[in-house]
Amino acid sequence: MGSRVFRITVRGSFAGLTAEQRAELLADAPRHDVLFAAFTPEGHLSYDLAARPFFTFRFQDSGDDEADVLPASQQAEAAAKAWLDSRGYGHTPLTAHAEDLSLAPPGKRQRRAARGSG
Repeated sequence: MGSRVFRITVRGSFAGLTAEQRAELLADAPRHDVLFAAFTPEGHLSYDLAARPFFTFRFQDSGDDEADVLPASQQAEAAAKAWLDSRGYGHTPLTAHAEDLSLAPPGKRQRRAARGSG
């Protein structure tokens, strides 16, 4: 495992679903509710197909330096596409966005801890 943690979101929307595919996704929707969304190495899918056709996969990966974020993003996008394609789900072109957590600004708790006032 690398010293940097990457959080990668891959977004798109379902397109051209059959009635059976739509019913399958709706039946499985509780497992993919955004309330349970998490960044995982295998990727977590969330959507609310009853409201809109959009979906998000959340992946977590790691690398040793900033240059590793691009290959991690490409892998995440390929994994999301493979998951969709293996089930025959039509979709729009996917977009990936990655965040290197080592470059993220510290949160409120981290700033407080750094100051030494808990």
